[in-house]
Amino acid sequence: MPLFSTRPNRRPRMSRSLGDAQLAKALGKLSKRGSGKAADAELIAELLDKTGDDWDLRGHRVSVLAGAASGTGIAETWLERDPDDADALVFHSWTTLVRALEERRLDDTDTLITRCHRAAELSPEDPLPWVVLLGTARVVRFDHKDVDALWRQATDRDPWNREAFLQMLALLSPEEGGSSASVLDFVDAVRTRIPANAPCAAVELTAAVRQYQGLLAQGGMRAMTAGQLFESGHPAAALHQAAALWPKPGFFQHAAAPADLNVLAYALCAAGRAADAHPVFQALQGTVTPWPWDVDGPAVQRYEQHMAKAERGRQGGIGGG
Repeated sequence: MPLFSTRPNRRPRMSRSLGDAQLAKALGKLSKRGSGKAADAELIAELLDKTGDDWDLRGHRVSVLAGAASGTGIAETWLERDPDDADALVFHSWTTLVRALEERRLDDTDTLITRCHRAAELSPEDPLPWVVLLGTARVVRFDHKDVDALWRQATDRDPWNREAFLQMLALLSPEEGGSSASVLDFVDAVRTRIPANAPCAAVELTAAVRQYQGLLAQGGMRAMTAGQLFESGHPAAALHQAAALWPKPGFFQHAAAPADLNVLAYALCAAGRAADAHPVFQALQGTVTPWPWDVDGPAVQRYEQHMAKAERGRQGGIGGG
């Protein structure tokens, strides 16, 4: 799947598939068919079957499709038809998690846990049942030892699983009952071990952007000086390395690479380095993700504003801040 293109920059648009043509085709068919039809379940089942044991691509497709199918009845239809199918169990569990995270509650934790464990029995090498359980801990707040065990189960199967890292990052965040110190401890523990082009390579920069947005939300002097977060220490080093490497054609190969490039473009603009974000916007070819742009306005509009600032900064030969 070509992640980057040399064609002229296209008009910014929101993209759930992030350049995955087969996923985009499936999403288009789902949106036309309506909810709960057996044909929709079959469509998803076929796509996941074709994905095989590419855990990165599988995680991307399951998470996107679960978000699209949540509340439609598709997952329920599939599971009723194939109650002992690992893909059906994982997909139903993920759609349940999507709703639980939106509502910040889970009505039947035991059933979700049972289904994830059954999926793990049926497909022992798949990290996704354990990733779903990590996400479940964001709502139910499992004991620390249980969370550590889930983390080991997921990463033993796929050491750089992007979804596992993002679920853990959210779980530890102060917004979800954790703390800034817990996030920093986690990032410190994994920083030096993650390969520069791994699917989870953006975890440190993601944490920094969330911290930056937290400072903005506080207002006052903290908001006015939030950009200084990227001027020194580990956040500055992470941003510098990402800006130098990530936009290069072929550097990233994971399915959600455009989402991570959105984080990089945002961080560079937040740091007052809009001109340096220009090659990132060029690599993105207009592919917009809701976060991190949507915290202070419509995502596409904010993306366009920052992209224009990056172009002005490049033409002026300055940072563009």
